[in-house]
Amino acid sequence: MMYKSTKAILMSSLALMTFFVIGCGSSVNSTKSNSEQWLNLDTVKAGKFDTGKMWTFDFPPKEYFQSEYNFSPDDEWLNNVRMSALRFANYCSASFVSEDGLVMTNDHCARESVGKVTKEGENLSEDGFIANTLADERKVPGLYVSQLVEIKDVTAEVQAAIDAGKTDAEIAKNKQEKFSELTDLAVSEKGKDYTAQIVTFYNGGKYSLYSYRKYDDVRIVFSPEVQMGFFGGDPDNFTYPRYDLDCSFFRVYDETGTPLKTKNFFKWSPNGAAEGDPVFVVGNPGRTSRLSTTAVLEYSRDYAYPLTVDLLNGAVKVYEEVIAEHPDRLFELQDRLFGMANSQKVYIGVLKGLRNPVFMQKKKDFENKFKSAVMAKPELKAKYGELWDKIAGTRTEAKEYFKRNAAFNVGGRGLSTEYFQVARKLVNFAHQMKMPDAQRMLQYKDSVVEKAKAKLAPAKFDKVVADKFASVIIGVYVKLLGEDTEYAKILTGGKKGSEALQYAVNKSILSDVEKVNQLVEKGADAILSSDDPFIQFVVKTENQLEEVQAKSKEINEREANYIQLLGRALFEVYGTSIPPDATFTLRLADGVVKSYEYNGTKAPVKTTFYGLYDRYYSFKKQSPWNLPKRWENPPAEFDLETPMNFISTNDIIGGNSGSPLINKNAEIVGLAFDGNIESLPGNFIFDDTANRTVSVHSAGMLEALQDMYKMKRLSEELKTGKIVK
Repeated sequence: MMYKSTKAILMSSLALMTFFVIGCGSSVNSTKSNSEQWLNLDTVKAGKFDTGKMWTFDFPPKEYFQSEYNFSPDDEWLNNVRMSALRFANYCSASFVSEDGLVMTNDHCARESVGKVTKEGENLSEDGFIANTLADERKVPGLYVSQLVEIKDVTAEVQAAIDAGKTDAEIAKNKQEKFSELTDLAVSEKGKDYTAQIVTFYNGGKYSLYSYRKYDDVRIVFSPEVQMGFFGGDPDNFTYPRYDLDCSFFRVYDETGTPLKTKNFFKWSPNGAAEGDPVFVVGNPGRTSRLSTTAVLEYSRDYAYPLTVDLLNGAVKVYEEVIAEHPDRLFELQDRLFGMANSQKVYIGVLKGLRNPVFMQKKKDFENKFKSAVMAKPELKAKYGELWDKIAGTRTEAKEYFKRNAAFNVGGRGLSTEYFQVARKLVNFAHQMKMPDAQRMLQYKDSVVEKAKAKLAPAKFDKVVADKFASVIIGVYVKLLGEDTEYAKILTGGKKGSEALQYAVNKSILSDVEKVNQLVEKGADAILSSDDPFIQFVVKTENQLEEVQAKSKEINEREANYIQLLGRALFEVYGTSIPPDATFTLRLADGVVKSYEYNGTKAPVKTTFYGLYDRYYSFKKQSPWNLPKRWENPPAEFDLETPMNFISTNDIIGGNSGSPLINKNAEIVGLAFDGNIESLPGNFIFDDTANRTVSVHSAGMLEALQDMYKMKRLSEELKTGKIVK
């Protein structure tokens, strides 16, 4: 599950991951697995669906659906499904589930919204939110949902603009200008309630213009207690069997302030799907790397991912230690811990997959077959034949800069410490103050400089967390730079072990607001010559950082052009027979309800509420397996045999949270909220041997709403598809 308490947690994690995957990493030696010692990897071949089943609505695989499921969706079915699906803000998926604008998504997607509508004296996270009437539904400030209303192929226009560029920078500029031109035109034609984006498929093999109807009057209808939405907490995250009521409901209102009337919505299947039934996930998967070259994947495996895992391991340890030492801070810090622990599991899982020799051999086999197809045609060979070597070359160049790029970039990307953040602000301020007023950035002009000064020292410096994070970051930097290098010694004072990690913190003044303000008053030269270790580190590395970032930017721009050319080659060879990588745009992923082997046994295709209570009692009612008060003693009418969660072979990734699972009749049978631990390598390869989507069962949601929460008006609306008076 992509656990969400605030959008900031998600965005900071994405910023960190994007930065380290593209620009840096740390080399970690790994031993060969036992399987590699006896398995002849030369016999391993790419699978038919290694690139996944995230089909676009631009070109749905009707013939494949017919042969696989004896089901050929017509245009009416596809259009209704597309228009019934939604993108929830900019981080989740959702869908219309009644003609009166009722929207379904995950509860973990609703956490931020719950916080925004909580009134003084309420604890909606602990108690849940129930709107018993339309008047009780609360508008969520800033929340919107987007409906994909039109798809247009713009490949020719975009590729023509790209081909007109003569340098890497000009190509990038031309592409962005064409994107803006096409999206601006689409919005101007449709009106203020619409947005548009250009979607890049096959790394540049195809481009589509997606136009969305945006609804921004969205009101919350129901959200369970967070303990039900995230039952089992991080230990159960990315696992199965599972027992989560991870669902919430909202309603879209029109411009007159009444519930939106929509003809496109998913009807409800009260019984759900049986084992072996085909099911379809309709949602917005975020990002995958399945079409990446092996050179790019090997770079991620050997450099980028190990560093990210090191940082996340450290971050999780920091928050666990702080909460253990300061139990009163549990409520304040638990969301941060959940967010970091979620990312930690994801990146460890992907890294294990990248280190799986069978998976990597499958990727190599696919690449070799693709390359052979290109080389077999003279016209393709002339245009694309050297691209694999060129991309391998740019990854080799990137390795030269990754350590310095990672260590010197201390400006608070994703995971950092307040010490470095304050140091960077002070150094930036000092450089601006040494310039004539006319050359300074607006926020540093003499007329407003006092406001800038007031922001240099944080009003609340969390020294407990900052000290621990400083030790983690410094430890990583020493590992990257070498403990005897000049830059490492700035932070460690030449000391070893725990003393080295504490040296900078003990010597720094940056946690003391008064001392920081005194330093600022002494002027720019005093700041730049300060003996504070964090300031020294920033000052002495900033020139190198600028050089390294410039070089990395040049490498990445060059590589991006190679990759988009390779995308054209891929599309010329395979067309739409394989799906493109995930782009956080609407996809249709097929699968079946199916068990798998795990932990020496076999997983049931569904769990029931009996299992929820078994887990509650087995763990002696302790967190994170404790239950909300309303659930501790279920009412007599509550049917414990009702299915709660279930699994299927559908292909999902982060961003799919909140996606509806539908059957061939376009009826809701479930709500996707997670993948199992075996699904994590799905970032770069899809293998449905054990990769499973975990969903809330449609019957379980109805049972909980009817007999536990007594929300008859909501359960009846789901069953009838409209508000019941």
